[in-house]
Amino acid sequence: MLTEQSAYSNRWRQVSPVAKGFFSLCGMVAAFTSSSPRAALLVSLTMTAAAVLGAGIPTVRYLRIATTPLLFLLASGLSLLVSLDFGNPVTGVSLHMAQSEIPRVLQVSCRSLACLTALLFLALSTPLSDIIALLRRCKVPATLLDMMTLCYRTLFVLSEAVHETMTAQSARLGYVSLPIALRSLGGLVSNLIVQVWQRSMALHTAAEARGNDGALRFLENRYAGSPQHITIAVASGVAMIALTVLLP
Repeated sequence: MLTEQSAYSNRWRQVSPVAKGFFSLCGMVAAFTSSSPRAALLVSLTMTAAAVLGAGIPTVRYLRIATTPLLFLLASGLSLLVSLDFGNPVTGVSLHMAQSEIPRVLQVSCRSLACLTALLFLALSTPLSDIIALLRRCKVPATLLDMMTLCYRTLFVLSEAVHETMTAQSARLGYVSLPIALRSLGGLVSNLIVQVWQRSMALHTAAEARGNDGALRFLENRYAGSPQHITIAVASGVAMIALTVLLP
């Protein structure tokens, strides 16, 4: 859980989530208002610098977390460059590179990269519990927030179950060879399926025991210097948006 480690141990942990959320939102707005790929790349660099240099996220950890979405972004960009031609007289269908679409694909990819870095900044600098509290202030439906809370909790429960099961299997030489490892992996998956079913039934029973009435509520943290943090975030975000609009 590299994301959670960064969210709880970064330098801006005690900065108001409202300030970080607003700055991240400004980054996404700046990405969509950018008039050129260069402006969108500037937003990406700004949000990355805010996460790595400002919040103190280790560069290696940041790259490890960003690798998977970057691969999806790369695959999406390459797929946009490929065009299908159904009017080929020989083969009927042919693939070719759409040279005329390169500027548009570059613009879309750079904007997507800017939005990705903005979301990574918020996710790596703010725990999900604070993000949920921020969304509750923004009047997001309580049912959606409850589902986020339960899924968030379930991820850690399943992660702990996987770790404990694999440790027990390794102690019994469950991964000493490929055939034994495959059998151990099958046992791990079947065990997780049973645990997920049992825990879901336990959550259902707990919800019925409390009358299944009302949203899940948690104590919210208090942050010192929130007005100053929000003021800095607003000024920085507006300046970033203005720069992307003016930059050719």
